[in-house]
Amino acid sequence: MKQDIAAYFIRNKVVSWMVALIFLIGGTMSFFGLGRLEDPAFTIKDAMIVTSYAGATPMQVEEEVTYPIEKAIQQLSYVDEVNSISSRGLSQITVTMKNNYGPDDLPQIWDELRRKVNDLKPTLPPGVSEPKVIDDFGDVYGILLAITGDGYTYKELSDYVDYLRREVELVDGVGKVSVTGTQQEQVFIEISMRRLSNLGISPQTIYNTLATQNLVSSAGAVRIGDEYIRVHPTGEFKDVNELGNLIITEKGAEGLIYLRDVAEIKRGFKEIPDNLISFNGKQALNVGISFVSGVNVVEVGKKVEQRLAELKEQQPVGIDIDTVYSQPTEVDKSVSGFVLSLGESVAIVIIVLLFFMGSRSGLLIGLILLLTVLGTFVFMKWLAIDLQRISLGALVIALGMLVDNAIVVVEGILIGMQKGRTRMQAASDIVTQTKWPLLGATMIAVMAFAPIGLSQDSTGEYCRTLFTVLLISLMLSWFTAISLTPFFADLFFKNVKQDPNAEEVDPYAGKIFVWYRAFLEFCMRCAWLTVITLVLMLGASLYGFTLLKQSFFPASTTPMFMVDIWLPEGTDIRATNQTLEQLEKVVEKEQGVEYVSSSAGKGSQRFMLTYTPEKSYAAYGELIVRVKNFDDVIPVMRKFSEVLDKDHPKLEYKLKQIMLGPSSGSKIEARLVGPDPTVLRGLGKQVVDIMNADPGAFNIRHDWRERTKVIEPIFNESQARRYGITKQDVDDLFQMAFSGMAVGLYRDGTNLMPIVARLPEEERVDVSTIEGIKIWSPAIQGFIPLQQVMLGVNVRWEDPLVVRKDRKRVLTVMADPDPLGDETAASVQARIQSKIESLDFPSGYALEWGESMSLRQMLKRRCSKLCRWVISVCS
Repeated sequence: MKQDIAAYFIRNKVVSWMVALIFLIGGTMSFFGLGRLEDPAFTIKDAMIVTSYAGATPMQVEEEVTYPIEKAIQQLSYVDEVNSISSRGLSQITVTMKNNYGPDDLPQIWDELRRKVNDLKPTLPPGVSEPKVIDDFGDVYGILLAITGDGYTYKELSDYVDYLRREVELVDGVGKVSVTGTQQEQVFIEISMRRLSNLGISPQTIYNTLATQNLVSSAGAVRIGDEYIRVHPTGEFKDVNELGNLIITEKGAEGLIYLRDVAEIKRGFKEIPDNLISFNGKQALNVGISFVSGVNVVEVGKKVEQRLAELKEQQPVGIDIDTVYSQPTEVDKSVSGFVLSLGESVAIVIIVLLFFMGSRSGLLIGLILLLTVLGTFVFMKWLAIDLQRISLGALVIALGMLVDNAIVVVEGILIGMQKGRTRMQAASDIVTQTKWPLLGATMIAVMAFAPIGLSQDSTGEYCRTLFTVLLISLMLSWFTAISLTPFFADLFFKNVKQDPNAEEVDPYAGKIFVWYRAFLEFCMRCAWLTVITLVLMLGASLYGFTLLKQSFFPASTTPMFMVDIWLPEGTDIRATNQTLEQLEKVVEKEQGVEYVSSSAGKGSQRFMLTYTPEKSYAAYGELIVRVKNFDDVIPVMRKFSEVLDKDHPKLEYKLKQIMLGPSSGSKIEARLVGPDPTVLRGLGKQVVDIMNADPGAFNIRHDWRERTKVIEPIFNESQARRYGITKQDVDDLFQMAFSGMAVGLYRDGTNLMPIVARLPEEERVDVSTIEGIKIWSPAIQGFIPLQQVMLGVNVRWEDPLVVRKDRKRVLTVMADPDPLGDETAASVQARIQSKIESLDFPSGYALEWGESMSLRQMLKRRCSKLCRWVISVCS
């Protein structure tokens, strides 16, 4: 006789107990052994190529550097798109690979990308730096610390942070440690042009001396007997002040003149920093700590905290270490919340079933629910699925469905027993009758999430564990329902007394069953009325769906928000930092604010997978604000927005909460494609006007920013040739007169400091006296007024940024819905889209819609295809 699965598990108690114990013990061990992350492992398929071209205009950078690199990159078959920003002296190219390439493919792709870029180096113009390929653009620094020190210089703070970095890197489970906000230390040679003029010494003589004196060079070796001894002459600088002993006397001059006679030598920091960071109004350095792949970040976080506590004794008085963001803390909260939800779910199931099915049934189904969840952990461990917000979310969603199959089986067993059957007969009958229908219902529930899990784009990769975990847990619930549930039912219901006349008893004679039967009979008799009612209900639900706020990924519940600040393009980074300091003080006064961190010049380190740091702009600043409770986020954002609108009306800003899912730019992006910057700006202004006219559009701006002023001295080449002066000489003079010119390197242990020549403060000129400075003439071996080789000074306007996408110039106008309102990007775009598309675009110009709309349309198309496939499979 063929034995069904229920009877098999009831008779083979050893097998049943073994399976139950594997789920119980293995699941518990797996739960504590699973890797824990905030977000699912998600491959950021971007790399950056950064190239410097000192002195070049944005257009020159675009044409001479960005274009040839883009052309070489797009020859790679892996490339999906290439975006670039060309600014004064700097090219920043972002390369995005196609979605079908995963983390195992990327190392080889990055190597090939490097080879392409390296092969191009000989063809780039003179003066272009070596292109730097940054392929760790997607590294996440889950612990972000702010190091501050009252009364400490940047040098002292940097030395301590360097020591801290070396110690933290040794902690087991720590990947990389990144430091931002550091200032470049330099050696300044403040050369007095007045003294040089009086002594008749050329500045170039000093430059050449400084450039060659401190170089590392080989003096060879000599054999003495059986030994081969290295020769190493003295002459290297041991102290900055030794630079003053350099002899700079011109050939044929009388007497010795030392560098200290014409220049003041001192150490300092780069006058115009690249990045400035503060924490609660104090200058700071940020230390970002990343984790090794697959580790339990909560445990690694505890190890880091322990090591920092051990280093407390070596921490100088006045230096503080504060936490800007801690992924281990957030993950611990998420996991603790899930454990609480699991406990509540089991308790609710037991309590509800106690009322409707009795105490034994309630305890039995609660046990099956617990075993199913623990069994899911076993498979998650086997498949290397970490505990993170998506997998935990899948488990929370599944908790409400995991008991369905078990309830059907337990109820069937109870009814069978009420009819006089034995426990085994009742279990065998109900499992035989329902196992395939239950499997079909379970598969339908699983397939509801297939469009997300099977999507091949970045969103599908981010959400894949939602589908995988639901598939595992729901299929396990079906397995435990037809196997372990009959086994435990046989044990739980062993002492249940059965009525010998139960065959004559109708188990469906209760009031609820009678009412339900009458309702079903009425629906079947009035079939047309039933169908019409269902259609009306479907229509009402579809209409109600249109009223819902639609957003594929919601905001995170982390009690933080960020503010992007854009000052007018061309603003000095120090002025940007001053504005941020003022705004920090405003935010700190708001009730509920825990801390404020700011970064001027660029975004912070990527402290969350879903956060994309802004690229380098001197006019850009960012505030990261953490409040004590999530409920305080919107009120604080609203108050801060009111202050910005009132006190800083010309300031461009963007308030944003931390969002879940793959990050993109603004919610609404209108991309204008064409060759002429002037035409693009004209079209951009029309788009901006349309967006400004819509009350639901906020944060309206475009990525080419405002045109900036350029001071343009007019070089008189014919006159300059008479004096032996070149354009390079004039450029060097201006650089030295204003910002300083790097002329060599000073080695101080592991620190290489640029030697920067500049004028003393009292001799530095401004724009009004630019023609009054003097320049060295090789022809007459003396200084002449600069105005003798200049025709005047003009001021013109230029585009500070040239943005390209796939080798085409693209001006993107961006907007967002009100972050404090209920309107969505889709509704705002629906109102403005037709108006923008009706604009008169000249020949050669086109309009494209940006990432967010493309993503929505792509997801709808893919979900629609997958839904049709699921429906066809299920039917």
